[in-house]
Amino acid sequence: MSNKLYWDSSYEIVLRLMEAFPQVDVETIGIEQLYRWVIALPDFADEPELANESILNDILREWYEEVNP
Repeated sequence: MSNKLYWDSSYEIVLRLMEAFPQVDVETIGIEQLYRWVIALPDFADEPELANESILNDILREWYEEVNP
């Protein structure tokens, strides 16, 4: 059983996004695309309307740092 994902679980969200989109160039992802991908993750359980630019930028930054150590 997988853990549910919430907006404050940015690292776990990043890991799931890396599994779902292993070949994506993180630098080409826009905020709107990221939002759609996150809310479409199977274990995402939070309210989509709680997202804001700061949360999405944090996820994007963490993803970038994960693939570019």
